[in-house]
Amino acid sequence: MSQTHPRIQQLVKAIDFEEQEEKRRYVGQDIKSLKSAGLLLQPIQIIRRYFGFADYPEAQFRLLFPADTSQFRDGTAIEIFYRDEEPIKGILLSLQGKTGEIRFFAPDFPDWIDEQGVGIRRSSDTRTVQFMKDSLKNLTTNESLFTLFEQLHGDSLIPKASDISEVPISFLNRHINSSQQRAVQQILNAGDVFIVHGPPGTGKTTTLIESIVQLKLRGHQVLVAAPSNAAVDHMARGLIAVGVKAVRIGNSVKIADDLFSATPEGRLNDKNIQKEIKALKIRAEEFRKMALQYKRRFGKAEREQRNLLFAEVKSIRQEIRKTMDYHLDKIFSNAEVILGTPLALAEQRFKPQQFHTLFIDEAAQCLEPLAWGIIPLAKHTVLAGDHFQLPPTVLSQKATQLGLNISILETAIRNIE
Repeated sequence: MSQTHPRIQQLVKAIDFEEQEEKRRYVGQDIKSLKSAGLLLQPIQIIRRYFGFADYPEAQFRLLFPADTSQFRDGTAIEIFYRDEEPIKGILLSLQGKTGEIRFFAPDFPDWIDEQGVGIRRSSDTRTVQFMKDSLKNLTTNESLFTLFEQLHGDSLIPKASDISEVPISFLNRHINSSQQRAVQQILNAGDVFIVHGPPGTGKTTTLIESIVQLKLRGHQVLVAAPSNAAVDHMARGLIAVGVKAVRIGNSVKIADDLFSATPEGRLNDKNIQKEIKALKIRAEEFRKMALQYKRRFGKAEREQRNLLFAEVKSIRQEIRKTMDYHLDKIFSNAEVILGTPLALAEQRFKPQQFHTLFIDEAAQCLEPLAWGIIPLAKHTVLAGDHFQLPPTVLSQKATQLGLNISILETAIRNIE
């Protein structure tokens, strides 16, 4: 049964305004304007092509002329384009000097990738926009989630958590103070939502880590999110330091180098796994090279042969993904804690209420629709942050007027007694 709420409709409208503003900045301008604004790099020369993690097409490129690259940071959403051909969405993996790497969100490289005049331009973040819209749509069809949404928006109050522990707690950190101990007890006994708030330096991270350790000791698997990769990395380091089996997921270029061994890519570096995947990749590349022997202009028989070869490549690549998914499932099932940004966690397609507790750190910087995309993944949610912190960044003035910049923490803190 579909339900609606005025605030949901307001947020959807605000997201539309934000999307329009992004498109105005990155899409609705000609090449000359984009170049002068530093939002486009053209021409680029592809100097190496390969298939990277999850078998995405990736390429190394060189800038042929000096250019302003200040708008192109690692992890930037981009489009790779050539003349009137359909552009391909992607991500900038790295850019140092005149050399960079890009990942294509496509099954294979386009035919035109080696042509003269190929370029890359900044793109609106359509993945995040669609994720937020889907999250709000899910609210209207999930009765228990919709009830929680109503509670967080003041239609009814969420009961206060008990600070009485049924089982005596042996704290791992002997230095936490009495107020932190009480917060840990409340988190262990919390209902749907619990808040840990306070300015920097008040021990929020220490409280969260101790709470996660206590949940782990009780056999519970935990999910940890934060809107910034820096905050996720900080939590990951703290948990790993106390012996928690943590997996840090997300875009590898946005994860600190010292945490690579905790990422799925790092875990998949196992020799036996790599041997299995490498053999499949070699087969796929052999068929792909055979297919590419046929140029862009060819007869019917050649076209059919080329299509058959590409179909075989596609089949092998599906086998590669299945193999990787199998090993990733094992990695996730053995993890005590899984960490990432909301979008990174949602893209793993975890099951509803698969986790006991979701911790959202820096919740004062987390847009509310982003939070609703991952709250369904756990039975309980803990929001941590400083609600006096500056609100999340929103580009559109109209979206701000509709309250898109009101964080999940600010919303919740008004209505939880």
